[in-house]
Amino acid sequence: MAGKEASVPLSTDLIKRKRISAPRIIIIGFAVLIFVGTILLALPVSSASGNSIGWIDALFVATSAVCVTGLSVVDVPSTFTTFGELVILVLVQIGGLGFMVFGVLFAILIGKKIGLRERLLIQQSINSYSPQGVVRLAVNIFLIALVIESMAALVLAVRWSGEYGTARAIYYGVFHAISAFNNAGFSLWSDSLMRYVGDPTVNIVITLLFIFGGLGFTVILDLLKKRNWRDLSLHSKIVITTNAILIVSGTVLILSMELLNPETFGFLSWPERLWASYFQAVVTRTAGFNSIDPAAMLPTSQLFMIILMFIGGSSGSTAGGIKTNTFAVLIMSVIAIVRGREDVVIYKRRLVTDFILRALAVIIISLGVVLVCAILLTITERHTDHNFMDILFESTSAFGTVGMTLGLTSKLTFAGKLVIIATMFIGRLGPLTMAYAMTRSSNKQYYRHPEEKLMIG
Repeated sequence: MAGKEASVPLSTDLIKRKRISAPRIIIIGFAVLIFVGTILLALPVSSASGNSIGWIDALFVATSAVCVTGLSVVDVPSTFTTFGELVILVLVQIGGLGFMVFGVLFAILIGKKIGLRERLLIQQSINSYSPQGVVRLAVNIFLIALVIESMAALVLAVRWSGEYGTARAIYYGVFHAISAFNNAGFSLWSDSLMRYVGDPTVNIVITLLFIFGGLGFTVILDLLKKRNWRDLSLHSKIVITTNAILIVSGTVLILSMELLNPETFGFLSWPERLWASYFQAVVTRTAGFNSIDPAAMLPTSQLFMIILMFIGGSSGSTAGGIKTNTFAVLIMSVIAIVRGREDVVIYKRRLVTDFILRALAVIIISLGVVLVCAILLTITERHTDHNFMDILFESTSAFGTVGMTLGLTSKLTFAGKLVIIATMFIGRLGPLTMAYAMTRSSNKQYYRHPEEKLMIG
């Protein structure tokens, strides 16, 4: 799952005896997948020119694919052959759903028993509350993705069959369905989806893929099982409510800010403006596609998009960012403090303090990662003609695994590419997973220090 956070640092005796924590195993797994993808993309057979694109560019694209980001230092449709595009597509699918999901499927196919240690790893990978039922959940994740992607690919293939022929339309439909559902943003057109800015079919299908992929599989399963708002879990209610608010408010604000911008909406009809506003409000939070040029948008719109990119999708989904539920917990905590309340209550449920502190940790660490990335890029890219807004946009896009750029990606220096690669990797795995992997955690606490009050604000 894209940008997942570790729910708790695993510290069972079983894991300790192996001396490799679950977060570290997950990091190693993604690193190996990126390494294999780099080798395949660097092969001459992957390049349209017949020559290798170079290891650093191959590493960048492979990382972007596995981390379901969509940023690319080369133009994907003109640079790669069909083989290279399929490599990217496979990396996106495995990276989006999580390699542990495919490990479970492979184990089931060969009849291998999945033990407790493997279940703990699966729990960590798919961000489940408990190791119980994780094998069934992993299978359901694959089946849900398969069904949604297949249905979307069929609709898109029918839509594009008149333009590109049946075979090509099917290929385009499958590629964009997988890319969109996994919130990757890779497109087979150099202008992304700008040519379909006013197309209802493309806009609806692609955005629905983003939305379902960004909700998270636990929410989708919750909806399928209960089908009643009152019976849904608190997590599902928070995710659905926050997503709806962000989509509606994002659409209205982008439309309002870009309405008088001749470089974006100046040549669009009113229906196209509405579709473009809605599309950008949805995809900006983690998807990477665009139906208008982000570089031509007003600075106020770009700043608002940075905020949306930082928030991202939801926990347990294919999306990145700090997650909508983390953002909701932060907002509700602030409201509770302002109102003088001791408890944070959402939908008549009191949140545990541990979750509030964890949400705060995610936000602080994430801000730190984005700012460090931006500072490093101001050093490595100081000779380019891009301003700090472009750099901050690029940094947030990489961390949030969004894939949008204001034109800086293709001009990155060697050092700048390494900075973005590291940022995409951290953003994909999540700041807490990286933190748990780099530290030794212990649940043992022998004493508590005395309390003392501190002036705040």
